[in-house]
Amino acid sequence: MLKSFLRRTVGFIVKNLYRVEITGLDNFAKAGKRVLIITNHTSFLDPLLLWLFLPGDITFAINTHISQRWWLKPFLRFSKVFPMNPTHPISLKDLIHYLKGDTHTVIFPEGRITVTGGLMKVYDGTGMVAEKSQATVLPVRINGGQYTPLSRLQGVYRLRWFPKINIHILPPHRLEAPAHLRGKARRKYSGHLLADMMSEMMFSTSVYRQTIFQSLLDARKIHGGNHEVVEDLERKPLTYNALIARSLILSEALAKLTDINEHVGVFLPNSAKTLITILALQAKGRIPAMLNYSTGSAAMLAACRIAKINNVITSRQFIEKGKLFAEADALSQSVNLIYLEDIAQTINQKDKLNGFWQGLTADFWYPKTAPNPDTTAVVLFTSGSEGTPKGVVLSHHNVLANLRQLESRINFTPLDVVLNFLPMFHSFGFTVGSMLPIFSGMKVFFYPTPLHYAIIPEMAYELKATIMFGTNTFLAAYAKKAHPYDFFNMRYVVAGAEKLQETTRQTWLDKFGIRILEGYGATETTPITSVNTPMYYKAGTVGRFMPSMEYKLEPIPGIHEAGQLHVKGPNIMKGYLLNDNPGKLVPPKSIYGKGWYNTGDIVNVDEEGYISIRGRSKRFAKVSGEMVSLTAVEQLASSAWPNALHATTSIPDVKKGELVILLTTQKDATLQALTAASPGVAAISLPKKLFVVDSIPILGTGKINYPAVSELVLNMAFEISKSGGKLDETEDFYEDEDD
Repeated sequence: MLKSFLRRTVGFIVKNLYRVEITGLDNFAKAGKRVLIITNHTSFLDPLLLWLFLPGDITFAINTHISQRWWLKPFLRFSKVFPMNPTHPISLKDLIHYLKGDTHTVIFPEGRITVTGGLMKVYDGTGMVAEKSQATVLPVRINGGQYTPLSRLQGVYRLRWFPKINIHILPPHRLEAPAHLRGKARRKYSGHLLADMMSEMMFSTSVYRQTIFQSLLDARKIHGGNHEVVEDLERKPLTYNALIARSLILSEALAKLTDINEHVGVFLPNSAKTLITILALQAKGRIPAMLNYSTGSAAMLAACRIAKINNVITSRQFIEKGKLFAEADALSQSVNLIYLEDIAQTINQKDKLNGFWQGLTADFWYPKTAPNPDTTAVVLFTSGSEGTPKGVVLSHHNVLANLRQLESRINFTPLDVVLNFLPMFHSFGFTVGSMLPIFSGMKVFFYPTPLHYAIIPEMAYELKATIMFGTNTFLAAYAKKAHPYDFFNMRYVVAGAEKLQETTRQTWLDKFGIRILEGYGATETTPITSVNTPMYYKAGTVGRFMPSMEYKLEPIPGIHEAGQLHVKGPNIMKGYLLNDNPGKLVPPKSIYGKGWYNTGDIVNVDEEGYISIRGRSKRFAKVSGEMVSLTAVEQLASSAWPNALHATTSIPDVKKGELVILLTTQKDATLQALTAASPGVAAISLPKKLFVVDSIPILGTGKINYPAVSELVLNMAFEISKSGGKLDETEDFYEDEDD
């Protein structure tokens, strides 16, 4: 009687103090009688919250030494407790036996309160307990407790006594391991399943069904309006309040020059002003279309035509410093250029005061005017590495879902500093490099170009940067120029957009003591499809799929133990804007149905879910009926000559079907040397011809420009044929090389 009264009384007080909101109570009833309740651990409040708000009698499986603490003993008198040592096999066996008595037992699989705000290590033993006891697993996510002084995040987050707390009860699951697994392998597999279940829980209960600007306002609530979040080379840091106010001031000015739902081109560098421009457009229902100025005026004009862009925002200072006069002049012939300097002249003191007031009150009025999260947030353009650029249309929901997917696997804190040199016209630079920091409370420093190989390591050192996102090309270049201590404060270096070479990985490990986390994705997947994480890492792979993503492997004739990857999930684009039908959205679709995206990549997925890229379907050559990976040829060349750059392409051949051609910047490279450096590799998997060149065409994003490579090779082949030579005369070629 006393227990019931106390539970109701304390529950009433706690619910009102913390504005506790509970969702999914019906899932509790669906779980049945034998239930293992797994939950994340945010603070010392968690056991109390679960005891108060979960129905029925709950048993708490608590670490033995924690259960002896004085402050916990009074609470434990009113609840059932199963003291256990999670590292002791006998203790786990006792818990399995206890669960078989049809109880509802709570366990914290992390074994400790989070010190990052995200998930900590998930112990395999909990998965084994669930699997062996045949209990239904009921995931419960607690959110909000991490912001109280009763958490372990003092000095990390802005803490307050009574933040809002949400308790999400998710649908129940059963954990089943394959019958053939035994012992440690079965335990590890069950642990992986449980960890995936918890990361899926963290993602599915996160807020991503809203607009980007609303997420910015939510971040301000968490981290405070005076928290510094953006800086660039002007060295004038912006707080959340300043970022929001300036975005709203600019949005009013841009609203007079553009129409709602209009695609507005953005022709600007990496800077705080560019971020403000993007947010300003989105705040008023305009759609930023990010122009890739590294591809030249012809590609930008094509992008404007494809997306039906009539207005382009740029800056005279940017055009002057970047020597982009020809590009700006060409654009001005077809679209209206809007200069930020001209807009600044139209903004008076009254506009500024109004913008700052709107910023301070945005939490009250913006939700009433916010568009649907499925509306377009941004248009990005494919790099053109395979031909004519395509407009990739991403919704607010796509962008935010991808960020929440990443946050469910890797922890980011307000103490982190992101050095972002990747251009915002690239999906990696836009979503992860720019949007992730401002929503996670991290400070982002925008550097205008990734090509300053000696300066960027110095910037990392000066800023005490903790996170960098880059491509293999850039990371390899920085490693050559950097002092071994330049990245002394770096927590994560994440590589994407192109294959991470083993030499780059090893150099960073040896020189800086940093393990690069390689990921994989595409503009169409916003962009992250998979990534290695500190907890789940396998060298040579691109990690495991993001939560809530489905995949299928389409069999490809001639390719074994791999298939063409098709994916589906909340981060898959709204669709394409294509050259043959400008302005018309073409939703994603593959042989597996609507909403599926065909990546065009040939991959292998192992039994633990790690993805290995074999190459692009378009980057395979058919030689004498066999499929030869052009990517694999480049890997062989990189192993032979790690300090040079290599690119492989193929050209038609009457006898063999196709000929594989290798370009390399290695001055003394020969086919004989490559063959000697590739023992055990079949002759068919080696290039037929090798050309030494001074440089290999590179796009502004750091990727190899394969159309330019193919054109270069075709020109070389034409010159050889004019002189009477033949590319397929291998012996003659070897003789030429020897000479």
